[in-house]
Amino acid sequence: MASEMASEKAFPDFSIGDLAKSAACRVETIRYYERAGLMPNPPRTEGGHRVYDADHMKRLTFIRRARDLGFTLDQVRSLLALADSADFACADVKAMTLAHRNDVRQKLADLQKLDTALADLAAQCEGGQGQVCAIFDALFEARH
Repeated sequence: MASEMASEKAFPDFSIGDLAKSAACRVETIRYYERAGLMPNPPRTEGGHRVYDADHMKRLTFIRRARDLGFTLDQVRSLLALADSADFACADVKAMTLAHRNDVRQKLADLQKLDTALADLAAQCEGGQGQVCAIFDALFEARH
């Protein structure tokens, strides 16, 4: 009978620990995504343990991948709302992705300016062993 039940399911159920291990994340991350409304609350066993399935794994994979690409939780929520919609337009997903790319490009430009400023600051220092430091002097100076 157990083998009949196993054959009815294409994918086995997961404990939260198994799901976390498969997704290479922490159990608390999954719980956080559940509290944030990104992951649906799974059914529970009679003993109160969460039971996850392949749909949970797929959704967690989506969330983790989107987060790896730098999407904020609100952006992930919006992307998931589109994915969950029966009538989403791929153009909407592309627009969100391109908007995020523009944000990333702006951050890169800001980081490049920061890199240049730090290089200029470091170039002012002779790196000696004395108590006089051009970097400290520059940091203590008021900006013009």
